[in-house]
Amino acid sequence: MNARQETHSKVIGYLLWIFGFLGSHRFYYGKPVTGTIWFFTLGLFFIGWIIDLFLIPSMDREASLRFNAGQYDYNVAWILLTFLGIFGVHRMYQGKWISGILYLLTGGFFLIGVLYDFWTLNTQVSVLNAR
Repeated sequence: MNARQETHSKVIGYLLWIFGFLGSHRFYYGKPVTGTIWFFTLGLFFIGWIIDLFLIPSMDREASLRFNAGQYDYNVAWILLTFLGIFGVHRMYQGKWISGILYLLTGGFFLIGVLYDFWTLNTQVSVLNAR
């Protein structure tokens, strides 16, 4: 039986959990709806954030089953988006040079593009890896 290659990292998940009251780890594991809820409610008033400390291993397993492993590393893409998103570096990493440069010149399309990428980055990388 072939073991599925890990796409996400528990280490990165826990590092993002530190900022999880803003939904970072939930976006990372492909849960944009609850990530957005966490963002606007401070992790459901910190209670959900604390509970998530124990849920990260299952979110990690689920993400590895859901997304395609391949040439592009999810962890690199997420670190670039989280810390350099407004500069478009995560888009350049994926070979999307035109939108990456536009992000660089417009502050991530005035942050709206960065928010869009928080919602869709896992799918973007998965599609690239499936090619």
